[in-house]
Amino acid sequence: MSLPDWIVLGVTLLTIVLYGVWKSGRSKNIDHYLMGDRSLPWYHVGLSVMATQASAITFLSAPGQAYSDGMRFVQFYLGLPLAMIVLCITFVPIFHRLKVYTAYEFLEQRFDLKTRALTAFLFLVQRGLSTGITIYAPSIILSTILNINTVYTTLFIGGLVIFYTVYGGTKAVSYTQLLQMSIIFSGMFFAGIMVVNLLPNGVGFTHAVKLAGKLGKMNVIDWKFDPNNRYNIWSGVIGGFFLQLSYFGTDQSQVGRYLTGSSVGQSRLGLIMNGLLKIPMQFLILLIGILVFAFYQFNLPPMFFNQYEVNQIKKSNYSTAYNNLENQYTAAFEARKNKADDLIKAFDSKDQTRIGQAQDALKIADDQSGAIRKQAIAVMKKNNAKANEDDTNYVFLTFVTHYLPRGLIGLLIAIIFLASMGSTASALNSLASTSVVDIYKRTINPGASDKNYVLASRLATVFWGLVCVLMALYASKVGNLLEYVNKLGSYIYGTILGVFVVAFYLKKIGGNAVFIAAIITELLIIILGNYELVAYLWLNAIGCILVIIIVSVLNPFIPVKPPLNGEALIHTAKKQ
Repeated sequence: MSLPDWIVLGVTLLTIVLYGVWKSGRSKNIDHYLMGDRSLPWYHVGLSVMATQASAITFLSAPGQAYSDGMRFVQFYLGLPLAMIVLCITFVPIFHRLKVYTAYEFLEQRFDLKTRALTAFLFLVQRGLSTGITIYAPSIILSTILNINTVYTTLFIGGLVIFYTVYGGTKAVSYTQLLQMSIIFSGMFFAGIMVVNLLPNGVGFTHAVKLAGKLGKMNVIDWKFDPNNRYNIWSGVIGGFFLQLSYFGTDQSQVGRYLTGSSVGQSRLGLIMNGLLKIPMQFLILLIGILVFAFYQFNLPPMFFNQYEVNQIKKSNYSTAYNNLENQYTAAFEARKNKADDLIKAFDSKDQTRIGQAQDALKIADDQSGAIRKQAIAVMKKNNAKANEDDTNYVFLTFVTHYLPRGLIGLLIAIIFLASMGSTASALNSLASTSVVDIYKRTINPGASDKNYVLASRLATVFWGLVCVLMALYASKVGNLLEYVNKLGSYIYGTILGVFVVAFYLKKIGGNAVFIAAIITELLIIILGNYELVAYLWLNAIGCILVIIIVSVLNPFIPVKPPLNGEALIHTAKKQ
């Protein structure tokens, strides 16, 4: 990067950290540190919820996902608005009425301590692992730019976020996220404009979208029901609904965000804001990937975007074979570019026969380029069987660093850093609150002072920060980061959601039955996911339904202990 880019990047990051520390103030008690005194307005809540979900993975991997797989990933979010409605009706008033710090406190009141501990443990495992992946995403950028090992960049990113999260608690997280999302929206808007401006003369936005559509990239909606298809309208609406409901309703990283609302109404408005804006935001981010795809029809893309892997093979005994394939790829690109030009001219002529012929010719040329790329990946695997053949995480980064003007490069890279910092800070805050409230305060040191619990929360934040950094060092092996995070969540979210659904709606079910049902369900989900018997989104719905079915079968045979005022509390909360 140029000096202006480094200045923009450094000033942006420093401003965010100092702003968060300044606005948060000193935390004298656990309610201030973990809940921000439950005083934040709806727009703070809404942007904080969005920032927690929109990690660096969203802005780094989503354009690459669209580049390689088209727009169909947007269907993943179609169940979100319905999930927000259910949350506003059921979860939000109950959590606010009970004045809980974590979602899992409620489960002890409704069932027993072991059920609370089990769900808290499942959350800690899932969120601890996935947060490591969100830290790894920006470390890719720094390591690529500086040509240094990701170990050092991971430690830098992790340390920066741990600092202001430990110091300011949830208010620091919320205030920094408010500023982060403002910068992110502006930067991505300018990025989209720049991609269109960089297209060749005579090729506009409409041309680019049409061209991508003719190559199968504008596959926004797929109506065909196929349980093995990761993204269609059925997996998105049904599986996505269960995933989003569990994520926003039972994952402390999100529950902790809307519990900071000053009232039930403010929390509800924040969630509705998220439900209305998230799908358009994700659509536009994926659309940027489509525009980058169209751009590379006229500008030579790398045969493989991950330059680290390319450099490795060029230093090996397979370098000659790889270089020969690069020469073939360049020749194939020239042929493809000519066919792309022909298709643009055909669009302008509005001759459907000519458009069809040009489309077929471009598809053939595109397939030839793809075949050469596959040969290159095969050569890479021969050289190193552990080489990561998925380079989608590097597509948008490569475009940004090679084609955008000075200053804007620094801003867009800052955006990816900000997104990582926002989601990571929320996750660390939620991991600390769950560790302290559900484990330390409840079982290890009950009745301690607020000062003790704040200190324990800070230490827990540091501990989980280190755990997440260790996980980040493994993340290079998982492929597309965006998909992997959602797949990881799908192994656990359905089970936790099932426990909460039973708690809310099946009032005669006892703690022993739901505890056993949750363990059995989790084992079955791991088996289904490991053998890929269904697409991962369906695991969320299956997990929730399995808990309900198993607990209904087991409950008549297991003695039921009276809940700790659980039914009365739910009934009272629903009236609020």
